[in-house]
Amino acid sequence: MSLTILEGSTFCVCDERGDIDGTASASGFFAADTRFLSRSVLTLDGERPQPLSYAHPAPHLGFFVLRYHLVDALRPELSIQRERFVGDEMEERIVVENNSRRVVETTLGLELEADFADIFSVKSLDPDFGNPASVRLPPPRTPEWDAAENTMVFADDGFPARTFVHLSVPCDESVAFDLRLEPGQRWELVVGVQPLLGDGEPLNNAEFTHRIEQERTRADDSHSAWRRSAPRLRCGWDDLVRTWNTSVADIGSLRMRTEGFDYGPLPAAGSPWFMTVFGRDTLITCLQTLCFGPELSESALRVLAATQACDDDPERDAEPGKIIHEFRRGKAAAVGWTGDRYYGTVDATPLFLILLSELWRWSGDDAVVRELEDPARRALAWLDGSGDRDGDGFVEYVRRASHGIRNQNWKDSEEGMVFRDGSLADAPIAAAEVQGYVYDAKLRFAELEREVWRDPVAADRLEREAAALRSRFDAAFWLPGGYYALGLDHEKRPIDALGSNMGHLLWSGIVPRERVEAVADTLMADRMWSGWGVRTLASDESSYNPLVYHNGTVWPHDNSLIAWGLARAGRTRDAERILRRMTEAAAYFDYRLPEVFAGFPRARTTLPVVYPTASRPQAWAAGTPILLLQIVLGLRPDRGARALRADADELPGWAEGLCLEGVHAFGRCWRVSVADRSAVAEEMDRSEEYVSPRV
Repeated sequence: MSLTILEGSTFCVCDERGDIDGTASASGFFAADTRFLSRSVLTLDGERPQPLSYAHPAPHLGFFVLRYHLVDALRPELSIQRERFVGDEMEERIVVENNSRRVVETTLGLELEADFADIFSVKSLDPDFGNPASVRLPPPRTPEWDAAENTMVFADDGFPARTFVHLSVPCDESVAFDLRLEPGQRWELVVGVQPLLGDGEPLNNAEFTHRIEQERTRADDSHSAWRRSAPRLRCGWDDLVRTWNTSVADIGSLRMRTEGFDYGPLPAAGSPWFMTVFGRDTLITCLQTLCFGPELSESALRVLAATQACDDDPERDAEPGKIIHEFRRGKAAAVGWTGDRYYGTVDATPLFLILLSELWRWSGDDAVVRELEDPARRALAWLDGSGDRDGDGFVEYVRRASHGIRNQNWKDSEEGMVFRDGSLADAPIAAAEVQGYVYDAKLRFAELEREVWRDPVAADRLEREAAALRSRFDAAFWLPGGYYALGLDHEKRPIDALGSNMGHLLWSGIVPRERVEAVADTLMADRMWSGWGVRTLASDESSYNPLVYHNGTVWPHDNSLIAWGLARAGRTRDAERILRRMTEAAAYFDYRLPEVFAGFPRARTTLPVVYPTASRPQAWAAGTPILLLQIVLGLRPDRGARALRADADELPGWAEGLCLEGVHAFGRCWRVSVADRSAVAEEMDRSEEYVSPRV
C-alpha cells in the first residue's frame, strides 16, 4: 500500500506507516523529477511500529497512527502520530504518547538516506512499470552533520542537488532520541526536509519553520479556493454525486505550476509519476473541464506556447511550431533520453488550436486569442508543413529520436497501431483521429480569423482546406467493412483493425453525414462495447486482449470524447449510456475512475477489472465525469448571447431534480436545473453562495 502526498510537482510516496523505503519500493520525496530523500524509516528500539490507521484529508497532507508495545502485544503502551505536509518542502511532525500507567523508556530512531535518483529509475522499481531486478540505483550519499543547525546534509556527486534535513530536537548524526515518558506524557519531533537544486542557499531552522508556515497557508488556501469555485452537483443518484466530487478533488490535487514558465496552475498528467506537463493529456483535460472556468486552460495554453518548438531537433522529435509532449526537470532531464523537452506527439499541436478556440467560445475573451496569435499561427504552419511529411495532405508521425516513442498518437504503446492480422504498422503513420483533429482545428482557426483577427480571406481558404481534407480522408480511410481504418502506414495502406479512434472522428465532425449512423452503430455494438464502455480495440481483432494497454482495454477519457461525438451526431442516448456505465464503474474504484481498466465483457466478470499500471488519480480520467455530465445536459456556450445553454430534453429519470450550481461561462456563474426531463441554465445572482463539494 502506498500513499502519495503532493503539492504541484513536489510529492512524497510512502507506505501506510508513513515510512519511505526507497530501496525496496518506488517511494521517496521528489522535487524537480529527482528523489531528494530515499529513506525515512521510524523505529522504536530498532523495530518499526505497527500501523493502525492513515488518512489523506487534502492532497498536501497525510496522517498516520501507529502503535508499539514493549512487553504485551495486547496492551501497546505507546501510540505514535505522524503528520506529513508537502509544499515546496516537506515537514513531518512525530508525536509519541505514553498510554500506559508506568514510566516507559525507549529509543526513537529515524533512518535517513538520499540517493538523488531520477524519477524514471525510481518508477521502474514498481513491478507494474518496470523490472525492479534490473534497476540500478545510485548509492545513498554519505551525509554531513551540521551540529550548529542540528541538520543533516546530503549532496549528490557531480550534480548540483542537496537535501537538508532539519531536526527540532537536539541529537547527533545517529538521529536517535532516548525517551523517558511519564504516564500520559507526549514527546514531539519536527523534521523538515528542504530540497535544493543549483546554487541556492539553505534555510536555517527558524527560516525553514517560517517558510513551511507560509507554504501550508498557501496550500490550504489554494485547496479551499478550488473547492469553493468548482461547480457543485446535487442529484438523487448518489454514485454520480460522489464520482463528480472525487473528480473535482482530483483535478484540484493535480494542478501544478511549471518552473520557469509560471503562468498559473495547469493540470499535470497523473500521480505520482507524471506530475509534469504532458501536451496531449493537459490539453484534453482542459477541454473536459472548461465549465470550471478559463484559468486552467489559459495557463496551459501559455505554458505550451512558451515551450513550443522553435528549432528542428531530431533527437527531441522537435520541429518549429510543434507543441511539446513531455516536460522534465532536474536530474531526470539531465539523464533522460531527450533532455528537458520531448516533442514526440502528433496530436498536441492540433489540440492546442482546438483548446484555444473552445476557451474563446466559453469565455468570449478575444484578448487571449490575440495574445496567442503567433503561437497559433506557428502551430497551423506545422500542420501544413513538417506535420505533413510527404505532402499527401495528411499529418503523419515518425520517430526521429534515437530514444523516443514509436507511436506518437494517443495510443502510444508499441502495439497501439495494428492490422487485422495482428502485424504492427510501420511509420510514418497518419493516424485517423489526428486527421479529424486537424479538420476541426482548421474550421475553428477559420472562425478565429473571421471573428477576432478579421481576415475573411484566410478564413475562406481554411474552410476550403478543411472540406478538401474531409473528402480526401473519407476516400483513403473508409473500409469495405463499414468503418474507418486506424490510420495509414508508411506505404499508405489502411491499418484495418477496428478501434475506438473512430469515435474521435464523430467529435471532430470529419465524418460525412451519410456515414455517421454506421460509425455510431459500430462503436456501440458488442464488438466494441464491453458493457462498461467502448473498448480501444474490437473483441474480434487478432490483437485483441482485454489486458493490453491499447488493444482491448477501456479508457475513460477515450469514452468521454466518443460520447461528445455521439452527442454531436444526435445519439444522446448512447452518450448517456456511457455516462451511466462509467459512473457504475467508478463505484468499484472508490468513485475515482482510473486511467484505464480491463475490457472484459461485463456479462462475464460482473465488475470492472483493474489494470495494474493505471494512474489514479489521472487528469483526463478525472475529467471524464465532468465532460460526460456536460454532454448529457446539453451544456454549450452561446457566444452571440454570451449565455450558457442547456439543450437537453427527454433526460432519464435519474436526472430529475438534478441541480448543478456554479458552472462558469463568460465570466459569470450559472445554475443548471432539470425538471420535467428537460435541463435549463440560468445565471446565478452574484450574492449567492454555495457549500463547497464534499469528497
